[in-house]
Amino acid sequence: MKNSEITALSAEELQEKLNTEKANLQTMRFAHAISPLENPMRIRDTKRLIARLSTEVRRREIEANS
Repeated sequence: MKNSEITALSAEELQEKLNTEKANLQTMRFAHAISPLENPMRIRDTKRLIARLSTEVRRREIEANS
């Protein structure tokens, strides 16, 4: 997901996507602990997406308070 797509999301959609990706990451970590994932780079990509989403949520909070 590109940054331009992230900024186009509403606040509710951002929070929903963030929660979904966190659950997805947890599922992938459990699956990887049991047996190696076919593509373990997906874990890193998911962590980076969570960071981008969190950054956008925080940026909007700061913007709203200013």
